[in-house]
Amino acid sequence: MKIYTKTGDKGTTSLIYGERVAKNDLRVEAYGTCDEANSMIGLGLSTLPQEEWARDFTEVMQKVQTVLFHVGAELATPQGKKVSWMLEDKDIVFLENTIDEWQSSLKPLKQFILPGGAAPASALHTARTIARRAERIAVGVESVNPAVLSYLNRLSDFLFVAARYVNHKMGISEPVLHEKTE
Repeated sequence: MKIYTKTGDKGTTSLIYGERVAKNDLRVEAYGTCDEANSMIGLGLSTLPQEEWARDFTEVMQKVQTVLFHVGAELATPQGKKVSWMLEDKDIVFLENTIDEWQSSLKPLKQFILPGGAAPASALHTARTIARRAERIAVGVESVNPAVLSYLNRLSDFLFVAARYVNHKMGISEPVLHEKTE
């Protein structure tokens, strides 16, 4: 099978079920942005140390990546068509439970932190901002499953805590917002 089809050479692409839309259609923007967030998560995972906690962390993150892939597929399904795999409340609850678990080992925030720290944490902070963009775009998609919006909203919170958790596990101090100097 060839990887290139040439069917998109004129600025259109196919949704699931074959419906052709412009490549800048909101559905394409939304699922493409989910893919971008997923890729950034993968980049972050590729830079983790080879330690047991990192293997456990990677396992959790790959579950999230799988769900995020399916969120993209749901966004790529035209209105009125059946989705082969539908997001469920349990997927959102998984994010919330993991946030609570990881956050219990972190110091409470007393000031704003800046994105950064260890390389994998920085990538997860970037993935968080991409997930927020995916959410903003998905809001405009006609008849989007409300669970998709909830998942993307919770995902950005999850990625924020995941970045903090990685910095904590790697013994890296989180960069903090400095007061304005004159």
